[in-house]
Amino acid sequence: MSPGADQHFEQALADLVSGMREIGAPFMLIGGLAVISRGVPRTTHDIDATCWAEGLDPERVLDVLGRHGIEPRIGDAAEFARQRQVFLLRHRRSGTPLELSLAWLPFEREALEHATDVPIGDVVAPVARAEDLVVFKAVAWRDRDRDDIARLLVLHAETIDLDRVRRLVSEFAAVLEQPERLDEFDTLVARTAGRDS
Repeated sequence: MSPGADQHFEQALADLVSGMREIGAPFMLIGGLAVISRGVPRTTHDIDATCWAEGLDPERVLDVLGRHGIEPRIGDAAEFARQRQVFLLRHRRSGTPLELSLAWLPFEREALEHATDVPIGDVVAPVARAEDLVVFKAVAWRDRDRDDIARLLVLHAETIDLDRVRRLVSEFAAVLEQPERLDEFDTLVARTAGRDS
């Protein structure tokens, strides 16, 4: 991205953070921007975040974020969020796409509690720790997600509890009815360890 685009992207992040602080629900960055902030060199053009959903009013979320320059990018965004558990948003000035997913699971609550504030340009935002990003990425499991997992494992090997990660991946694989996911994850971990040795 060009310096101007970076500045606009940073403004979108700043507006998201200020809006979420006003809403008051625990939140954190996940997705590409979070991976970058944990040391993985790559690009991203959108902002993914999650927030604790208990007691959250979707209309109020949209109202507050709207006052911070962030608007829905679909019609009936509140009802969509109720049904799909995600707000599809856009930063008005920069056009930056944003997704704010609603967190309900014990794992997500724990991840939110362990998020740490990270400076991203001039903005300080709560970011999921590397270990929890690996779990999020293992659930999504696209090509980019697998690449992110490998890089996070190399960079943060000493701080990632692989036993915990495997247990969580196994639980999600069962819910998703994709039992092969754990074997695929183990294969990726072994391949990553081989590259790192």
